[in-house]
Amino acid sequence: MSDWAGIVWLVVLLAANAFFVAAEFAVISARRSQIEPLAEAGKGSARTALWAMEHATLMLATTQLGITVCSLLILNVSEPAIHHLLEYPLGLTGLPGEAITAIAFVITLLLVSYLHVVFGEMVPKNLSFSIPDRAVLILAPPLVFFGRTVRPVIVVLNATANLVLRLFRVQPKDEANSTYTLDEVATIVSQSTREGVLRDGTGALSATFEFTTRKVKDVAVNLADLISLPESATPADVEKAVTKHGFSRYVLVTDGGEPTGYVHLKDVLDLDGDDRAGAGGHAAGSYAEPIPAKRIRRLVSIFEDTDLEDALATMRRSGAHLARSFTAVGATAGVLFLEDIIEELVGEVQDATRRL
Repeated sequence: MSDWAGIVWLVVLLAANAFFVAAEFAVISARRSQIEPLAEAGKGSARTALWAMEHATLMLATTQLGITVCSLLILNVSEPAIHHLLEYPLGLTGLPGEAITAIAFVITLLLVSYLHVVFGEMVPKNLSFSIPDRAVLILAPPLVFFGRTVRPVIVVLNATANLVLRLFRVQPKDEANSTYTLDEVATIVSQSTREGVLRDGTGALSATFEFTTRKVKDVAVNLADLISLPESATPADVEKAVTKHGFSRYVLVTDGGEPTGYVHLKDVLDLDGDDRAGAGGHAAGSYAEPIPAKRIRRLVSIFEDTDLEDALATMRRSGAHLARSFTAVGATAGVLFLEDIIEELVGEVQDATRRL
């Protein structure tokens, strides 16, 4: 191989090394949320990029194989070529042949190392960090093609690496983590708010993070503080309670104070004594008679140490606005109102029937 051919190969191998480095960091740094819409729109490079991100360990094995091969070949190809090119000018110095060989080798090593680190590593790495979403769309297709070409080798390398990880009780992951933890998001919001980049005037963002740490017992109303009605309450009693307290929902309790259900104002509005007669010729419901059982809504039961977000999901599935919270021994601890859960997120919520 001629000296100038060696220089050409040096440039080619540096470019190949740069490609693998840039592709490696692009696959790791790209945000899935930015790539998925493009893939759903039918963009082929985006679909390939998503596949690469979902098989990150295989792609990293591919890039590491490429980087290693390029790095080994760079010195083997460039050293003889650059060495020979330096021998003539160094020979003019009159130094012994052994000294010229040693000096030429050191200069070659320093020069190739500089080119390799700067143009083969740092420049492509910084480029991928700067524009990861664009870089992955460009670099993922050729990387995936190369990976499939040398797939048998990559599978063996990846399986060996995963085996070593399992020996250290570390569970390997195939997909790059492009999401943030809740604590990381909270830190980002807090710092952005302090720096004036983000405004949280209502406190809704801060409340959202605090919401995830709240339990049912933190929000549920104690039985002693509960405004309730007896099981024998009539529509008239509900009307009086609404007039006095302004709430639209009331828990019905036994003589011992145990909640058995709840009633909404609209459940009894039509019980005015003028209802159609039942089978026995009597009114199906009366304003002065106890509320019919079929009009009373049931209370779902939720353990008091349940996360508030899980309790919200349970109440939404059941369609209940109120829930009974119970202790570890099954005793009733209080009543959880859907309104109070929502207030943890958005602030004070006024009952539609309550006068300020």
